[in-house]
Order: sequence, then C-alpha cells, then structure tokens
Amino acid sequence: MTEYLAVDGGTIAFEVAGSGPLIVLAHGMGDSRAAYRAMIPQLIAAGHRVAAVDLRGCGESGVDWPAWSRTAIAGDLLAVIRHLGGGPAVLVGHSISGGAATVAAAQEPSLISAVVELAPFTRKQSIRLGDLRVKRFRQGMLRLLGAGALGSVALWRSYLDVAYPGAKPADWTERLGRIDSLLREPGRMKALQAMGRSAPTDAGAQLGSVRCPVLVVMGTLDPDWADPHAEGSAIVDALPSGLGRLEMIEGAGHYPHDQFPDQVASLVLAFLRSDAARA
Repeated sequence: MTEYLAVDGGTIAFEVAGSGPLIVLAHGMGDSRAAYRAMIPQLIAAGHRVAAVDLRGCGESGVDWPAWSRTAIAGDLLAVIRHLGGGPAVLVGHSISGGAATVAAAQEPSLISAVVELAPFTRKQSIRLGDLRVKRFRQGMLRLLGAGALGSVALWRSYLDVAYPGAKPADWTERLGRIDSLLREPGRMKALQAMGRSAPTDAGAQLGSVRCPVLVVMGTLDPDWADPHAEGSAIVDALPSGLGRLEMIEGAGHYPHDQFPDQVASLVLAFLRSDAARA
C-alpha cells in the first residue's frame, strides 16, 4: 500500500512491509521503487522492515520541487526515516541515490547505521580520452546525453537496453512499459533531466565525513563508467579508513539489483551480518 509524506513543499510516496531493523531503498533517476521488487521479499524474509521510496519527481511522488540535488534527495530519505520512527536505518541507494545516501549518512549519523551504494554517482566525474574507446561506455553515454538533452523517452529506453547487458529480468516487457508510462506523465521527464544535470560534488564532499560502514556494489559491465571497478575503488578510498568495501558483480550493468537481485540481496545481508557481529 502506498503511503505519502509531505516534505519540503512536495509529496514523497513510499511503501513499507515486514518487521525488524529498518532498511530504506532508494532508486535511481527515471525509475521508481519497483526497481527493488525482486529484492524486497528477500530482505523481509531475512527479518527486516523494508521501506521502498519513490524519489522526488519519480513513481508516485510529486513532481514540483525546488531542487534536485543529492543533498535534496538525502533530506527526503531522512524525513522518511524520521517518519518511520527515527531508525537507525540501513540506507540503500542506486546511482544518484548512492550519492544521496552518502550525504544522509554524513549529515545525520544517528539515523543511519549502514549504507549500501549500488552503481553510485558519488564523486565528481571526469571523462578521459581513453574512456571513449570502451564501446559500452560510448554507447551508454551517447544515449544518456541524448535522453537528457532531448527529453526523449525512446532514447532513455535505448539506454536501458545497454544498461542491462545480457540477461534481462523475467518481467522485462512489463518493467519497460511501466517506466515508459511513468516518464510520459507530466513533469516526470523534466525530473529525470534535472537530476541528470545535478553534479555529484555535494556527495563527494561528504565522503570523508561518513561514520558508518559502507558497501559499494558495481557491475563489471556498467556502461556509465569505462572502468566500474576503478570508480568503486575511488569511492571506498575516499571514505575514512576501514569503513568501505567494494563488491563486483560479474556481467551486471548499471542495475545490478534488478539484473541479479538474489546476488545483491545476499551481498547486502552478509554485509549487515558481518558489521553487526563486528559491532
């Protein structure tokens, strides 16, 4: 059942299920909380209360917002955590929400017990000439830039085909149809474009201030980076020593949690068990 929370003059949609320690799931731009549909039952079965959130401008959340930065998104996620009892919560963020999770953990350490960043944009990005020699990066970047510049749903769908290399989810046709339908609603594509224009420098500036354990998960075939392993390692290196760890998922693109939900859920649960034992 969808619930709604008034935040910063807008409305954030989310759903909650299960009981136990709280895990909050935040998706990437142009998506909705349905991105976690295959992981949620596994997290609930492992004894967690799971809140899946639609980012501002996405899914069933409102579209009229004054800002689209990772810091703004972090504020929404923290508001949901406070609304659900104040945590502390595990915050799982994909892509732009990975950066937002970093900001949230740095700003409100008492509310965040651990962070999981899935294919995150958490640092200032730069493109080297050699990166363009990597075909999947070149293909993905051209489609991303085109979708953002033209507001094209067709180009976004074309990007998703590259971002999900190889095996697609069993419900791929329905998933694409839902994404297509949502992005054609008034204001939703503009939200994607605005998020795409937001730089991750605010999140990068907060990496050194994080105080909780962080798991970074990257796909080996993620088209958003020429070298996904190097990007994940750089995030871990920018965290305080000993807090971060990197896991690579062979064959995954930019949506490891949707392509390989069982593997990602296992990594997340093992990470939480290990850090709980260490504490």
